[in-house]
Amino acid sequence: VPMVAPGNVQVHVINSTLAKVHWDPVPLKTVRGHLQGYKVYYWKVQSLSRRSRRHVEKKILTFRGNKTFGMLPGLEPYSSYKLNVRVVNGKGEGPASPDKVFKTPEGVPSSPSFLKITNPTLDSLTLEWGSPTHPNGILTSYVLKFQPINNTHELGPLVEIRIPANESSLILKNLNYSTRYKFYFNAQTSVGSGSQITEEAVTIMDE
Repeated sequence: VPMVAPGNVQVHVINSTLAKVHWDPVPLKTVRGHLQGYKVYYWKVQSLSRRSRRHVEKKILTFRGNKTFGMLPGLEPYSSYKLNVRVVNGKGEGPASPDKVFKTPEGVPSSPSFLKITNPTLDSLTLEWGSPTHPNGILTSYVLKFQPINNTHELGPLVEIRIPANESSLILKNLNYSTRYKFYFNAQTSVGSGSQITEEAVTIMDE
């Protein structure tokens, strides 16, 4: 098997899900056989917005021939990763380079995990929601938009409310009675808005 590990391993983080890794080629005489390529082992150490991860799944990408760089796609935003590089010949892999740590920046969050509308009265509705399964960063706020829908399914004026990120419920007051409303709800990080969840609910007709 090869005798030495690739040196001078560098990681350039391109965005929240993509990084580029490059390394110096090993001297050909240390390959001790036919150079097949380089393998990059990489794994997520932790999410920076959550406590811990028990199961660490190592991923491997193989770059054929004498390439000295490669792309690592499909990374998770706002996470800490480690990687190392090994050279490969027909017999197997050489030793691993020292582990290199890198961090991905924040991304936009996934949609809130649920939106539930309860307790209809003449002029109010109660909204409850769950935080996104993948915050992909530090949540800065939630954005709620809603508008009335009339009997011919025409949409009325859109109202927008920004809600602090630590809230999980809201009572909407001063609504019209016996009216159907459509709600659009998403979470935000400093990078931008995540995908929205939609729901409809009706205020009651009379007490």
